[in-house]
Amino acid sequence: MPIYALGETEPEIHPRAYVHPDAVVIGQVEIGADSTVWPTVVLRGDDGRILIGEATSIQDGTIIHTTPRWPTTVGNRCVIGHNVHLEGCIVEDGSLVGSGSVVLHRAIVRTGALVGANALVPNAMVVPTGAMALGVPARLREGAVTPGQFEEAVAGYIERGRRFRAELRRIS
Repeated sequence: MPIYALGETEPEIHPRAYVHPDAVVIGQVEIGADSTVWPTVVLRGDDGRILIGEATSIQDGTIIHTTPRWPTTVGNRCVIGHNVHLEGCIVEDGSLVGSGSVVLHRAIVRTGALVGANALVPNAMVVPTGAMALGVPARLREGAVTPGQFEEAVAGYIERGRRFRAELRRIS
């Protein structure tokens, strides 16, 4: 897997994390235990810090970047869907960001919230705990998410990461 230092800054990847060989991790990036980073993900920590908590899944094609003023933080036990773009935002613990979504500068996805597929969460928007953010630009549907709603997906990706770490082998 391409993992790059940028100057003196090297990514910190927990030994129990799984980073697919076709993902790219650059610079000031930290990935927690039991987290999974899937094919074609790009974590580019050149302008600032990217923090991925524990037991979080960053799925295929996602791009996470940062700005010099706003780091990007994804909490513990989150599911970040396929082809998501996160930049200069905070996704708190136990949240789900659906496939194709964009979450921009200073936005906060609170604990246990959901960003629907293909939604655009604009600068400085806050998605409250238990709410869904849907559409372009996102509109809120409060109280639509139940606590623990994403736990099955989180557990599935932890197990999938263990399987890939043990069984994945390139054959050509």
